[in-house]
Amino acid sequence: MHQRKVGGTMTTPSGPGDGRLDPELSVIVSERRQLINLAYRLLGSLAEAEDAVQETYTRWYAMSPRQQEAIESPAAWLTKVASRVCLDLLGSARARREHYVGEWIPEPLPDRREWVGGGPDEITADPADRVTLDESITMAFLVVLDSMTPAERVAFVLHDVFRYPFAEVAEIVGRTPAACRQLATSARRRVRASQAAAAPAVRRASVVRDFRQAWEAKDIEALIGLLAPDATGIADGGGLVSAVLHPIEGGEQIARYMVGIIDLAPDLVILERTVNGQPGLVAQQDGVTVLVMAVDVAGDRIKHLWAVRNPDKLRPWTG
Repeated sequence: MHQRKVGGTMTTPSGPGDGRLDPELSVIVSERRQLINLAYRLLGSLAEAEDAVQETYTRWYAMSPRQQEAIESPAAWLTKVASRVCLDLLGSARARREHYVGEWIPEPLPDRREWVGGGPDEITADPADRVTLDESITMAFLVVLDSMTPAERVAFVLHDVFRYPFAEVAEIVGRTPAACRQLATSARRRVRASQAAAAPAVRRASVVRDFRQAWEAKDIEALIGLLAPDATGIADGGGLVSAVLHPIEGGEQIARYMVGIIDLAPDLVILERTVNGQPGLVAQQDGVTVLVMAVDVAGDRIKHLWAVRNPDKLRPWTG
């Protein structure tokens, strides 16, 4: 399996007093960023991605030095184990979702400069700083990934996003290369079917800014004008906080619901923030983030809104 070069080094010397880096340990530690990137895309949850990567390292360090030395490519071994851990988690997640209260939305990530999970001296060690924010991390993309079967998702992410050959994907998924190719093809069709014409970045930011201003002003007509007539709004409270339990269909219905939120919480402060690499909104009360909203802009209008209220998914946003 390919070894991809990632950041991070290990300063532990390879032997007493020799001051040299242990190349094996350096590879093991530096691979963490790659594994976090992979696991987050596979699971849609930073918390679960951290757990999956921790489990992967636990299995590595449970081996004897002789067993570790027998592994030709530690990086490849780590990727294979992490992917299999994620595959198992995806299977169990489907069962857990049956008991989840309301809609489930992937865990939103802030821009790395806005991560507040640790102190200022710890920011470079936080996983949010290590997740590459590209087109495979947008909320719209993650939502499509979540609609796939576990095998489809793993095959597609490994091959189409991380460029692993199907022969290697097959070892991880436990199917033939031909079967994995079919899984990725099916997943690719789902992605294409869900994609709308992407608005330019500047236009997306402008639409989100106008939406924030209209929301703050409780201007229903302006909100309706910024929402596609067939727009969909989804909220995720996880049963821990109040949130609408079913998708809201239609621009006018969403606009009226948004105004209702301001009526109920007039002290809400709405801020423009980067959410999963795209312009989004954050709502705060008394300096605490209580809502993170990702949006999908098609043309000049918002097509989808995903509002995350579940406090367990807002760790990177609330100190």
